[in-house]
Amino acid sequence: MLNRLDDMLNFHTQALRVRDQRQQVLASNIANADTPNYKARDLDFRTALQGALQGTPAAGGAGLATTAPGHLAGKPGLAAEAGLLYRTPAQGSVDGNTVDMDAERAAFADNAVHYEFNLTRLNQQIKGMLAAIQG
Repeated sequence: MLNRLDDMLNFHTQALRVRDQRQQVLASNIANADTPNYKARDLDFRTALQGALQGTPAAGGAGLATTAPGHLAGKPGLAAEAGLLYRTPAQGSVDGNTVDMDAERAAFADNAVHYEFNLTRLNQQIKGMLAAIQG
């Protein structure tokens, strides 16, 4: 029973995690808009979500090695370099910075709307389950 409930919530939970990571990357791009030689990064949402749903390390970066019996097994976040891509600049700049503020703001707003959608759907699923449990 718990496996079915977990499977039901898993998609939107993983989508929220990937959207959160992408929001952090986009915010970092915006914060570094005036940093010379800063290269804008982005996360391929579709690939990262597929990896997160399948539990592959490619989406979450390299696995952590435990070298002693007392070490705890860790799960690295999606912030690992493996999932991040460099954004291709639409127009070159003199200082080598590839951040396009208009594109970053648009991607940030789009990602925020999708995050809110996933949060709303997850909330609806939980409310539906509570209604079914309470009768």
